[in-house]
Amino acid sequence: MKKLFSILVAMTALVFSLQAQPPGGGGGGDPEAMKARMKERIKPMMVKEAGVSDAEADKILDINFDFQMKSRPIRMDQALSEDDKKKKMKEAEDARDASMKAIPLTDEKMAKVKTFYDEMRKKQQEGRGGQGGGQGRVGNQ
Repeated sequence: MKKLFSILVAMTALVFSLQAQPPGGGGGGDPEAMKARMKERIKPMMVKEAGVSDAEADKILDINFDFQMKSRPIRMDQALSEDDKKKKMKEAEDARDASMKAIPLTDEKMAKVKTFYDEMRKKQQEGRGGQGGGQGRVGNQ
């Protein structure tokens, strides 16, 4: 189950990096606005394809967005050693995993959510000519 959550988060990171930007590019911006745009684009597809309710989709997306906001600075902090990064990421992952378990989702729904993110990632990779763009961790787990 932990591997599933890790894959889910990696795919969410990909989605954020590709879809959380306003039209015409432009990085940064207000996190709440980024979250709203992400929900607007992803939530309807998640509800339809993964079979989760609107409320479950909101919770999944909120949890993953919050995790990304916490984990990105850890990954980008060049002052931290790899061991320190791993320790801090483990703490953030554990908190995220506990939040995901509290939704709660059945194993079947969790598997459908994973499949949803897998398919979304494949489509995005195909749209970019199959470039990996930072997904190496997903395939190695």
